[in-house]
Amino acid sequence: MEDGAFAGIRVVELAQWVFVPVAGALLADWGADVVRVDHPDGDPYRGLATQGIGSDSGGVNLSVALANRGKRSIALDLRSDEGRAVLDRILETADVFLTSFRPGALQRLGLDAEKLTQRFPGLVYARGHGFGVRGPGADRPGYDSSAYWAQGGIAHVLTPPDQDYPPSPRGAFGDRNAAMALAFGLSTALLRRERTGRGSVVDVSLLASAMWTVSSDILSALGGARPRGVSGRGGTVNPLVGTYRTGDGRHIQLVFLQSDRYWPDFCRLIGREELIADPRFVDLRARAENHAACVAELEKEFAARSFEEWKGLLATIDAPWAPVQAIEELLTDPQVLANDYIGEVPGDGGPSYKLPTVPVQFDERPPTLRRAPEHGEHTEQLLLELGYTWDELDGFKSAGVIP
Repeated sequence: MEDGAFAGIRVVELAQWVFVPVAGALLADWGADVVRVDHPDGDPYRGLATQGIGSDSGGVNLSVALANRGKRSIALDLRSDEGRAVLDRILETADVFLTSFRPGALQRLGLDAEKLTQRFPGLVYARGHGFGVRGPGADRPGYDSSAYWAQGGIAHVLTPPDQDYPPSPRGAFGDRNAAMALAFGLSTALLRRERTGRGSVVDVSLLASAMWTVSSDILSALGGARPRGVSGRGGTVNPLVGTYRTGDGRHIQLVFLQSDRYWPDFCRLIGREELIADPRFVDLRARAENHAACVAELEKEFAARSFEEWKGLLATIDAPWAPVQAIEELLTDPQVLANDYIGEVPGDGGPSYKLPTVPVQFDERPPTLRRAPEHGEHTEQLLLELGYTWDELDGFKSAGVIP
């Protein structure tokens, strides 16, 4: 994207799997030249088979495509002196170094923050990790299921007390949330560099991202409580905040936080005007004191109509609610379609495919999606751009520096 906000910015990405590569993809969406430095054997994420969207898809690996769209890929053996020398030459052209490697690996490669920021004072050095860069867990491997979902407390607070095991997270559930934070940090550091000329070291961990996600529970714990999972039925105090089951087994989410404001109109909507002045339900305090009775009345009403009937009925009231949709229903949701929340990636000689677009839009438009590179697709192109000759490329291939 020549007119993208990050046009002219080069990001050198040394990362695997999802979290950090997605942050690179977000910058690529808005015009950055993201050079992905791949191991000669490729990212192990390319071999992950999950949910029929990875290597088991039988077509385009959409998991890899979502995490790496719009980038260029160079395959390089960094264990060799020649490979490290090539990376150094690439870094001389970089505005951002983006990595998911652990501190020990970065130190062994001479790519730790202290060394690179000394060499390149204007470099934005950004790292995504599992548990933070200090403390006993700094060098532990971290995935979103462990650092974000488990240690970050999310699995615990989403487990109802009557369940023996916490629910399993969806694929890359924490990775993509943390990637947004990392992309935000990178953007902030680039703005600061524009104003001061100085680079920064940007850190985002999956653990910290999880804690940010459950900030309300953190605040509760800071006040001395022990947050636990609860059922979504009928709320905990306010019966008008909760999930109700329709007659055909679907669910509607009510979010009438200002319940006294919405209670009379809702009662009229469902044809139960007598509940407006019922002393058990006349205001928020009364409904809280008679919570079980109020929930029972509402459950009876919701069970009397189908999911579609409830959607049509609630569409006539100016109040916050939503249908509990299946994922496949999002693909035809009028709001999703009207706002271009799913975009098409041109095949560029191969099959085209669709991906969710980044949540951010500029001037009411999502970014133009570009396909992800094949493993090492731009190796020769990038080396020639760096000034290497074809003879040198042949030497690299003979020595196993490049595939």
